[in-house]
Amino acid sequence: MDLHSAPVIGDIGPRPDGLDVPFWAGLAEGRLLLQRCGACATWIWGPQWVCPRCRTLEPGWDEVPLRGTVYSWTRTWQPFVPSFKEHLPYVTLLIELPDAGGRRILGLLIDDDGTTDPVIGEDVAGVIQPASDVTSGVPVLRWTRGRTATEGDA
Repeated sequence: MDLHSAPVIGDIGPRPDGLDVPFWAGLAEGRLLLQRCGACATWIWGPQWVCPRCRTLEPGWDEVPLRGTVYSWTRTWQPFVPSFKEHLPYVTLLIELPDAGGRRILGLLIDDDGTTDPVIGEDVAGVIQPASDVTSGVPVLRWTRGRTATEGDA
């Protein structure tokens, strides 16, 4: 699966209540934004109206480097939706973000040739798939193996 042809499943994009609009706006700008409480510095994912630790209202949004490590993964061989039939098998990763208090986020592994399984703890770099018809018109966070020198030095 390559970056420009990777489809999405179902409706994606900002929630009707607007809570996650900064996340999607950040992706559109080429940045990963996650919530972080200004009072207790707790990282929060998925988005919430109230900090789960100290109950502060309206946590802020901070930029997180587009890098992480594989926490878990699965390779899918079944075409659960027609748009993925041509992309089988594909790998879904659960990525731990060390720069965001260890919060974890899901995403697809792109440029996977199917010959080498991901390894728990392996470094990955986030890449943002531009908004297109295959992404329901919104940018999408994807993952690729390794880190570029710039990301590793950040």
